[in-house]
Amino acid sequence: MGNPIKIFDSTEELAQYFSTLLADRISETPDDRYFSWVLSGGSTPKTVFGKIVSSFRDAIDWNKVKIFWGDERCVGPDDKESNYKMARENLLDHIPVPASSIFRIYGEANPAAEAARYGEQFGRHVNLVHGIPQADLFMLGLGEDGHTASIFPSNIELFSSRNLFEPSEHPLTKQKRITATGRVINQSKLVVILATGQSKAARVAQVINRLDGWDQLPAARVSPEDGELIWLLDRMSASSLK
Repeated sequence: MGNPIKIFDSTEELAQYFSTLLADRISETPDDRYFSWVLSGGSTPKTVFGKIVSSFRDAIDWNKVKIFWGDERCVGPDDKESNYKMARENLLDHIPVPASSIFRIYGEANPAAEAARYGEQFGRHVNLVHGIPQADLFMLGLGEDGHTASIFPSNIELFSSRNLFEPSEHPLTKQKRITATGRVINQSKLVVILATGQSKAARVAQVINRLDGWDQLPAARVSPEDGELIWLLDRMSASSLK
């Protein structure tokens, strides 16, 4: 696919690579502008956040960073399923990023209204390129069903929405969610997809090697128009790659 694929012996090594990449990109950001970082939920980002706190907390100028989320479950900020709660407990409570630079999705609000509000807020605080907000770094995960952010194969049309964020729904649990659309994801300067564990191996191979049905998976539609895409994998998630 022409996109860099980095394979690591452990999640710890993956986290070290991501943290170094983040620190480097922030340091390269001019002093007169902010670096916009869109977070992902999940176990691998949790490990990454821990590495950032333990090894990079004092190496990054957090005053230059604005933090957003790529998706959120429609729950309150203190709910155990909240992506914001996970990030706050494992990252935000431990780094000196200004509270005014943290922009959470209000999972407790009406999903449609919140998707519109968050899209408008995102557009006001992120650098615009061709009239569309361009995140500097967008973290994404890969679900076992091929979903990314909260765009699932069953609602893959959300990827092509003209809106920046949309309400979504998990196909099995029917849990309401809010997600960035492909318009935001593919406008990003850098997108990093993180996938670890044997359970992700089949989907990783399907997307990267373009195996049968690959084009029906939301993750396969991640292709930054003027930016970069990097895959960060461990040995298990990469085990089925050609």
